[in-house]
Amino acid sequence: MTTDLRPRPVATDARPRLAPARLGPADVFRVGGVGLRTRPLRAFLSALGIAIGIAAMVAVVGISSSSRADLDRTLDRLGTNLLTVAPGNTLFGDRARLPVESVTMIGRIAPVTAVSATGQVPNSPVYRTDRIPSGETGGIATRAAQLGLLDTVGATVRSGTWLNGATERYPAVVLGDAAARRLGLGAAGPDRQVYLGGRWFTVVGILDPAPLAPELDSSALVGWPAAEAYLGFDGHPTTVYTRSREASVEAVRAVLGATANPEAPNEVQVSRPSDALAAAAASDEAFTGLLLGLGAVALLVGGVGVANTMVISVLERRAEIGLRRSLGATRGQVRVQFLAESLLLSALGGAGGVLLGILVTAGYAFWRQWPTVVPAWAMAGGVLATLVIGGFAGLYPAVRAARLAPTEALA
Repeated sequence: MTTDLRPRPVATDARPRLAPARLGPADVFRVGGVGLRTRPLRAFLSALGIAIGIAAMVAVVGISSSSRADLDRTLDRLGTNLLTVAPGNTLFGDRARLPVESVTMIGRIAPVTAVSATGQVPNSPVYRTDRIPSGETGGIATRAAQLGLLDTVGATVRSGTWLNGATERYPAVVLGDAAARRLGLGAAGPDRQVYLGGRWFTVVGILDPAPLAPELDSSALVGWPAAEAYLGFDGHPTTVYTRSREASVEAVRAVLGATANPEAPNEVQVSRPSDALAAAAASDEAFTGLLLGLGAVALLVGGVGVANTMVISVLERRAEIGLRRSLGATRGQVRVQFLAESLLLSALGGAGGVLLGILVTAGYAFWRQWPTVVPAWAMAGGVLATLVIGGFAGLYPAVRAARLAPTEALA
């Protein structure tokens, strides 16, 4: 008896398993855009909700940044080395006075590069004509001004000319921007006169707004000698403006009081006008934060809209989901499809919102004559925020779609 030693085939039930096809990035993008293409109006309205929130946030940040850029440009042009000296109060509560020599004494401080002053001239109201009732002064103050005032405070003349060595001795006046508007004068000239302190003064100039010396805007400025000769001015300055070297501003600030009034330095007030501008800009931060909060709420509402759209899309496309699952699509592929659709919807809204926010910022900045500044982090953050919102908004609908059994979806 012989034994067959040849190997015999072993029976097995193992069958070749089919590996599911993998979705590449292009495939994910294509299947994710199916729902957007088939329901364009719904996709547009959902993306609009996202776009409004992003546009609000980008516009708030852009307008705030443009405002600060304009302030920085103004301060760079006018300088931050301007200090003002004014009389304070005495120990008895009365208004103090700066000595007549205070301007000269301040000019002797080594780091001081320019000094000038104005002096309040009381009982000298300004009227357009001598027919105006005495009580209707329009809030215009008359001030004696030294010739170097404009260069010191950084103001400019819009119409006419500034006082000079000749006109400062005669009845000539330069009006601030607000004072000229209240008097109804748009230009200066030899035929333009105002009734000042009981006599006629010729308007030789009109100033532009002075950001670092806003008190000049509502003032009528006459020459120092003319104020003494025609209006009874006592010669005591009420505001002294000084410019000093940038590196020495704080040192000069520390000695201005004692220099301006050595006998009573505690009766002198020293301020820095540029600090007031910076404080005004800083006060806008609270308002900016409020607007950012409103933009965040709008963005959240947009995210809820995207989630609602995706949930409804899952319910309406059960047959499509069942067919894809029957043809071999895995749960992960279905999940990726709906998550990609949500991200695409949010990305479209985010890109549109960033563009809209930039346009709003540019339009407002153009209207206010500001430089247009939209920080890159605001644009990138807007798009990133929409992707995060879209991811969270589409996560539940994507998981729900993936859990549908093919037989249940096709029923």
